[in-house]
Amino acid sequence: MKRSLSGQVVLVTGAARGIGEHTARLAAARGARLSLVGLEPDRLAALAGELGAVWFACDVTDQASMDAAVEGTIAAYGRIDAVVANAGVASRGTVATGDVEALVRTVEVNLVGVMRTAAACLPHLITAQGYLLVVASAASFAALPGMAPYCASKAGVEHFANAVRLEVAHHGVRVGTAHPSWIDTDLVRDAKDDLPSFRETLHRLPPPLGSTTSVERCAELFVDALERRRRKVFVPRGVALVYWLRTLVNSRPAERLVERQARRSVPVMEAQVRSLGRGFGATTATALPPRVEKPPPTGFIADRYHHR
Repeated sequence: MKRSLSGQVVLVTGAARGIGEHTARLAAARGARLSLVGLEPDRLAALAGELGAVWFACDVTDQASMDAAVEGTIAAYGRIDAVVANAGVASRGTVATGDVEALVRTVEVNLVGVMRTAAACLPHLITAQGYLLVVASAASFAALPGMAPYCASKAGVEHFANAVRLEVAHHGVRVGTAHPSWIDTDLVRDAKDDLPSFRETLHRLPPPLGSTTSVERCAELFVDALERRRRKVFVPRGVALVYWLRTLVNSRPAERLVERQARRSVPVMEAQVRSLGRGFGATTATALPPRVEKPPPTGFIADRYHHR
């Protein structure tokens, strides 16, 4: 059953760029009222100005920060009907040689950040009998070397959402998981620019795992999920085949095929990461700037709110 987004309040984390930004734009075009949450105040403010939205500088791994964003949304709109828990990052390198803090931060943002977002928003979604869309990944069920923390966090996100779905179903709340493969965002473009070995690996992957989808198409499928409260979203749709064949994808014969390629590609990738000298992509925002204690409301809606 398709529901109109007109007048619905949708909170999007990781809204400053990429999938979050384009999902917010399309949802607003269909009449939704947006709350934009993220780590890049300048980009959030500009987008909020275009969409007539509220925005909040927020680190999803900090519960006080997340709670403040939710409280600000309620103060502005009085309700939250849907949440897109989209904030995510991808570190560089292997567990053996990469920056361990970057690896851990990836899990904190991608998994713990989703937990904190859900905990802050679910009481309001229960009141509204709303919808929570958790952005997982094709990496939830297809592992690649050099992506251990990302794969672990996205697998955890999927199963976290599966459990939460059971917890809130009797309240009339629906929970979905989105599983994009490679989307043409800054995050993926940064990885291609930083690591030639990553580009080569993508070329060798069979479709749909080796294909790149436009961020606009991804946003269309996400907004369709908001309208239909879908349980699963696959981007591109062919990722559904990988989902249903996940036992085969993670079998020992399939693993051997990846191992053969990894003998050559992993040392090359590790050397490229060492030369890079950083644990994340150039456009990845990983931490909230220092905050003033007990700030005033932290969003913009017209000129009624002021950034802290």
